[in-house]
Formats: sequence, structure tokens, C-alpha cells
Amino acid sequence: MSAHWYALRCKPHKEAVVAGQLGFNQIEFFYPTLRVRPVNPRSQKAKPYFPGYLFVRTDLERTGSSILNWMSGSMGLIDFGGQPASVPEHLIKALCRREEKINRAGGELPDGLKAGDLVAVRDGPLAGYQAIFDFRLPGSQRIKVLLKLLGGQFPRVELPAGFIQLIKQF
Repeated sequence: MSAHWYALRCKPHKEAVVAGQLGFNQIEFFYPTLRVRPVNPRSQKAKPYFPGYLFVRTDLERTGSSILNWMSGSMGLIDFGGQPASVPEHLIKALCRREEKINRAGGELPDGLKAGDLVAVRDGPLAGYQAIFDFRLPGSQRIKVLLKLLGGQFPRVELPAGFIQLIKQF
């Protein structure tokens, strides 16, 4: 059998610990992180793109799954019906490209976005609505928008920055 990618679930806030153990055990892994601008300069400068998950590439027939399931901070491989679920190589490559693109742009917020710009909410429970961008919350990847509702109402809503897409700049 050859090496495949698998999703490994981690305990809350233990992704970096598990990544360190994977590296120590010479197991190839992908730990996508996004740079953040913390308000406190002593805070972490990166956050997991997928909190609670890492991706590992290994040949399970050779290494076995017990090393991954029982390492400190790990909650085991994602499986379906007792069989570890593999993640396609092309998906890992696409995630890697997306991580690089977001970090190059300085976060999930599109470059040049300013207060008053019209945006579309493309993800989450408010997907499909239009909104007016208000501001980015300091030290986070979250934003405030004025949601366009029927009857001319514009309630202020907090969303992850990656949930919006620019429609028109003003």
C-alpha cells in the first residue's frame, strides 16, 4: 500500500502540540495556519485554519494507526465505519494554495475593502444576503457588516471575514 492523506482530529488548542509530535516521529503532516494581527503583542501570531484538525500523510499498513490515535493531544483519525477516511491529494494541494493566498493577502478579508463597500455573504447561515462592509474587528479575522433586510433595516452583524465577497466598491 502507498501513503495517503488522512484527517487527524485533535483536542482543543492542541494542534501545534500534535504537529510537533508528528514531526518528531517523522510523519509527514500539513498544519494549515492563518496569520492574525493580535491586539496583545504576546498573543499567538497564527491560528489554525481548521481548528481541531491536522492532515497526515502516511502508509497505515506500515506505520499503523495506533501511533496517530494515541499520541498526546490526538483524538484519532477521522473514520467512517471503522475505516480511516483518506483525503484526496488534490484537495490537500488546493488547501495549501488557499492558505498561501490568504496569508499573502494578510488575512481572509479582500484587499482594499473599505467601509461602505457592498458585499455578498457567501457562507454560513446568512449566505445569499447582501451587506454593507463596516469594519474589521481588531485582532481577529472577524468583521462587522450592516445586513440588508427587507423594509430598509440594516442590523449590524459580526461574521468571519472569509464569509463575504466584494460586489461593488464605493
